[in-house]
Amino acid sequence: MKPYRYLFTSTAMLMLIGVLASGISHARADTSRVRITAIVEHPALDAVRKGVLDELSEQGFNEGGNMDWEFQSAQGDTGIAGQIARKFVGDEPDVIVAIATPSAQAVVAAARGSVPVVFSAVTDPVDAKLVKDPGHPGGSVTGVSDMLPIARHLALIREVVPEVRTIGIPYNPGEANAAVLVDRIREIAPGMDLKIITASAPNSGDVLMAARSLVGKVDVIYFTTDNTVVSAFESVAKVGIDARIPVFAGDTDTVTRGAVAAVGFD
Repeated sequence: MKPYRYLFTSTAMLMLIGVLASGISHARADTSRVRITAIVEHPALDAVRKGVLDELSEQGFNEGGNMDWEFQSAQGDTGIAGQIARKFVGDEPDVIVAIATPSAQAVVAAARGSVPVVFSAVTDPVDAKLVKDPGHPGGSVTGVSDMLPIARHLALIREVVPEVRTIGIPYNPGEANAAVLVDRIREIAPGMDLKIITASAPNSGDVLMAARSLVGKVDVIYFTTDNTVVSAFESVAKVGIDARIPVFAGDTDTVTRGAVAAVGFD
C-alpha cells in the first residue's frame, strides 16, 4: 500500500509541474494547457480536481494568465469517458489529469504515449493496466493511488457494531477499482470471522435496488470508493435508515451525507 501512496505522489506532481514548465506541445509558449476529466462528480473526486488546481496556482500557473485548463465529467458513463479522452488528446495539451480508474483507462488508451497523463483516485494502477510497476511507472503515465486500508475499515465496523457477522456491499463489478477492493475484502473478511454478501449495481440507477436486496441478509452495509455507489449514496442511506441497518463508507465525505463512519483519505 505504501509504494502506491507515497512513491506515486511525488512522481505525479513533479511530472505535472515539469511538463507545464517545459512549455511543450502548445502554440503559445507562455501558456500551458491542462485538461482534467473525471468519471463522475462527487465530493471526493471534486476535491482531487480542486487540489490539482490549487497546487498549480501555488506553483505559479493561473487560469487566464499562463494556464488554459478545461474540465469535463463523464457523468458515470464509460462511453462518454472515451469520447472526452479522445477529444482531450486531440487538443494536444501539455498534460491530461484523469480522475478515477475508468477515466484514467480511457485517457491512457486514447493518448498512446502522445500526451503525458497524471491519474488520481485510482485504487490499483497495475491491475488497471495503467503502469507495470508502481515504484517506477516509466513512460508518459504516472499518478496517485488511493488503495484503501481494508483491514482498518472492517475493524472499525466491528468496533462500532460488535455483534456484526455479515456485511453487505453494493458495488459496480464493471468498475475496476471497485472489483479489486471487493476481492481484497473477501480475502481479509474470513480471518475476522465476517461473511460478505455483495449486490451488483452496474449503474447509479441500480444502487437503490442493490441496497434493498441486502435487507434481511446483512447486519451492516459497507461500500468502498466505488464511484457508482458514492455518486448515488443517498439511495443507500435511505435503505439504511428505513431498515435500521448501519451504513459504513470508505469515503470520509460520505459521512456528512449520512454514513455512520468512515476511514479514508483527507
